Amino acid sequence: MDHALSLTGHWIGLTALAVFVIAYGAVMAEEQLHLPKSQPVLIAAGVVWILIGVAFVMAGDLHGAGKAVRHNLLEFAELFLFLLAAMTYVNTMQERGVFNSLRAWLVSRGLSLRQLFWVTGALAFAISPVADNLTTALVMGAVSIAVGEGRPKFVTLACINVVVAANAGGAFSPFGDITTLMVWQAGHVEFFEFFALFIPSLINWLIPAAIMSFVMENGQPRAIEERPVLEAGSLTVVLLFLGTIGLTEVFHNFLHLPPAVGMMMGLGVLKMYSYGFNRLTHNARAAAVNEMDDVFADPALNAEKEVGTRPVKPLDIFRQMEAVEWDTLMFFYGVILCVGGLGTLGYLGVTSALLYTGLGDTTANVLIGVLSAIIDNVPVMFAVLSMQPDLSHGQWLLVTLTAGVGGSMLSVGSAAGVALMGQARGIYTFGAHLKWAWAIALGYAASIGAHLVLNRHLF
Repeated sequence: MDHALSLTGHWIGLTALAVFVIAYGAVMAEEQLHLPKSQPVLIAAGVVWILIGVAFVMAGDLHGAGKAVRHNLLEFAELFLFLLAAMTYVNTMQERGVFNSLRAWLVSRGLSLRQLFWVTGALAFAISPVADNLTTALVMGAVSIAVGEGRPKFVTLACINVVVAANAGGAFSPFGDITTLMVWQAGHVEFFEFFALFIPSLINWLIPAAIMSFVMENGQPRAIEERPVLEAGSLTVVLLFLGTIGLTEVFHNFLHLPPAVGMMMGLGVLKMYSYGFNRLTHNARAAAVNEMDDVFADPALNAEKEVGTRPVKPLDIFRQMEAVEWDTLMFFYGVILCVGGLGTLGYLGVTSALLYTGLGDTTANVLIGVLSAIIDNVPVMFAVLSMQPDLSHGQWLLVTLTAGVGGSMLSVGSAAGVALMGQARGIYTFGAHLKWAWAIALGYAASIGAHLVLNRHLF
């Protein structure tokens, strides 16, 4: 880093480190404290950079702190704009009924519990590269909970399977996980190069899934009649999202523009589509409202007349932007500035020397994945990127894989696991997941071995 200090043993550095540890401890205790995870890290980020500002002033540099923090703000700005556009698209698809229709269709298929275990896992693995692992886990988790009512053992195993599959699927796509997005934006791995991790990621899911399937009951779930409803414009929104992904890839690969530029342009196209959609459907909605007014105004008509169509639902993109996970976005701001601040104070340089110089690249990257299960993969990956280790292409893919799938070993190691613990509260728990950590660890080790063998030419 251009504007770095060496204060790891100074009271300023030690205080900043203690502030971050305390704040992250509060984040890890989110379920017990019921405290939004963004709050402690936002405060910690401010305190850390106040301390850094004091350190630069004491050193006689009045502008160093400002230059250093702007570097971190740029990192966050690119991530924020990308995620804002992606989350808005996902929320719009959810509001249009895309995910609920998928869920209802699966529930009504009449599949056995064992078949649903494999189908939900396979869909989680297939959808997460596009829709991100958190959204995918919530959708497939909802299916598992709906069909497994009264069968806690099935719900527990299905949720574990969905978390592992969603994280594994997200590891071989820039859109599947925050960590892969960060690596892509940093330019260490190109878009199509992530697909070299497909087989290792698949192995990471299949091994624990196969082990858990042996104890999965093979009964029939309770019959659920649910009629899927797709709102008007749903297919167009899906196509626009896929087009935005393609546009972003073209901008990044051929024009060397940050991915956020393509995503924000795609968001603009979605907004323009919503404008045209609402204009074209306004008359249809007005006619439906008039028809309903006639029915309720005359009881005789109410008995004789039936409204055959329901009004077209308006498409409000700003409302979908309001529904974005702002707590998560603010958490990323706090984490990036905290970790960036610790890097400015010299801690990341020391850590990089201990890991990559002392242990070697492969061992260090494997440990990064284990660490991501305990802390969270976002701050861990940002720390790695901030360290700027001199890694081969194969090693960058390895740390992308380990940080992406390592969080599956504990339920608190990924956003997908934390979200499903809240969704299936009291059934899918930290302890329930921990019982199968050994099977997930086998998949973790096998995926690393597969990458080292299949992609050895990249090392």
